[in-house]
Amino acid sequence: MAEVSKTSVVQELITENEHGQRLDNLLLKKCKGVPKSHVYSIVRSGQVRVNGRRAEVSYRLQAGDLVRIPPMRTARVEQEVVDGAALKAQLPVLYEDDSLLVVDKPAGIAVHGGSGESFGVIEALRRQRPQARFLELAHRLDRETSGILLVGKKRSALLALHEMFREGARGNGGPGADKRYQVLVVGRWMDPLRNVRLPLHKYLLESGERRVRVAEEGKTAHTVFRLLARWQRFSLLEAQLKTGRTHQIRVHLAHLGYPIAGDEKYGDFGMNRTLAREGLKRMFLHAWKMSLPHPLEGRDLVLAAALPRALQQFLQSVSAKEAQDHGSKI
Repeated sequence: MAEVSKTSVVQELITENEHGQRLDNLLLKKCKGVPKSHVYSIVRSGQVRVNGRRAEVSYRLQAGDLVRIPPMRTARVEQEVVDGAALKAQLPVLYEDDSLLVVDKPAGIAVHGGSGESFGVIEALRRQRPQARFLELAHRLDRETSGILLVGKKRSALLALHEMFREGARGNGGPGADKRYQVLVVGRWMDPLRNVRLPLHKYLLESGERRVRVAEEGKTAHTVFRLLARWQRFSLLEAQLKTGRTHQIRVHLAHLGYPIAGDEKYGDFGMNRTLAREGLKRMFLHAWKMSLPHPLEGRDLVLAAALPRALQQFLQSVSAKEAQDHGSKI
């Protein structure tokens, strides 16, 4: 995709990757640093043309359209303010083909810039792959969650993945994705298998920060928890998402009295300080397995991301300490 110019008109030929995208969304993506009000103003004034004609901001672009974009001065982001950790992040590729890219996201890096983050995984990927015409997130992971992250390399694949995730998990009657996480909770979880169905409601704090709580007026949310290991202070669970609500695993567990170790939003804050001294400096939530049909080919994909070394080492220290203190592991 051509870059917007400060001095000359850019003619942008729309390909199948941009087919169906709104004109304003295309311009806002290309004209980073240009105020949104200015982008809308130049469209209304007729300076942006599609196939030589004026177009509304809501116009859905078609493959083969030629978009005229006038020169615009952007607020260039200097290299030194770019989040160096994200830019240099090692993003192991778990799977890749012509339409889909799957990476193992590190903890501590947002999936995209915004909300106080100047840079995220998707920006890093675009910077590392300047030849790629299309790279868009198919879903999201919280900043402190690590693991499997899907990125569409074609709009058709992206739309298919969005539809798949909307349909819900496999086993709910649709060809959705089966997403599973490993999570360490504070407390002794006793059930080998437990279905948790608690509705979740989004709200904002006075500061504007987004939060979620269990509430009757909330949206249906279903998580299946399986016990993997248990110690005196902690339990290691597998969480299988049957729905995909914001902060679903975190809020379900906190509501049940088993907060995630290291969770800074919904966790046990006193315990988190203790855990940091013991070596756990992040939230223990990792997207470790996903199975889904390929978005364009339909064949089964089975993806896996090993538990990060820091989390493995913390589990080993928990096992060693409790073996020393109690002489056995249940």
